[in-house]
Amino acid sequence: MHKLIALLSWVALSVGLNAQITLGTTVGTFGVLAGSTVTSTGNTLVSGNLGVSPGTAITGITGIAPGGPGIVSGTIHSADAFAATAQSELTAAYNAVAGTASTATWNTDLGGNTFYVGGVYTASSSLGLTGTVTLNCTSNPNGQIIFQIGSTLTTASGSSVNLVNCLPANVFWLVGTSATIGTASSFYGNILAQDAITLTTGATLHGRALARTAAVTLDTNAITMPATLGGTGGGPPVPGGPGLPPGAAPSSLILVAIALVCAGIYGTRKRLPKLMGRN
Repeated sequence: MHKLIALLSWVALSVGLNAQITLGTTVGTFGVLAGSTVTSTGNTLVSGNLGVSPGTAITGITGIAPGGPGIVSGTIHSADAFAATAQSELTAAYNAVAGTASTATWNTDLGGNTFYVGGVYTASSSLGLTGTVTLNCTSNPNGQIIFQIGSTLTTASGSSVNLVNCLPANVFWLVGTSATIGTASSFYGNILAQDAITLTTGATLHGRALARTAAVTLDTNAITMPATLGGTGGGPPVPGGPGLPPGAAPSSLILVAIALVCAGIYGTRKRLPKLMGRN
């Protein structure tokens, strides 16, 4: 009986905890990675590596002909084995994020809202950001926040992502097609796009721009790669986050409660006749 209760509790808690996503050790060294081309205009600054695979074209970056004026702090990789390995790891990470169970649906503009640590927020198609969105990790500063976006991600000019005790490495934006970060926007997290990523003039990214099949286009941007790969912490979202009314529990927590109740009923099954016989 005790073994059954322990097993049910373990299964329930396993369901209740979101899987933790981590980038591979190779792709994690890239601030920018594209599938076809990387194109930069203006004084772009990229920390970490910059690369492309299986494509070869990189323009506007110092050290690659015809050169100019964009600068990369790490190494430039054009269709070499290192970039190919990074793309393979990106595919694995993309699939892992896509396969993470959703905890809430969100199909309206992100601006003016707060999203909580441990949440996996799913948009069926396009998602936009106007103004400021807040990501709150106060209850678990090492936890993750994941956004699964069916098609495009587009942020308006001057928009921003505000982190409250969150690590940029632990924020993942899965984009089913392409992402566009608006002019003079401030954005945080790892962007994993199936197709292309565009950072328009003056946009800053505290994270990574990782495109699987198409181009990464830059224009006088500052891209600061996080020092870590993500993947620590975890757990269910704080009740009261988007898609969850105050005090409500996500479906995974409901499953936990059901499993524990069933275990309790089983544990009292043999004692119940004795208790009834005493009356």
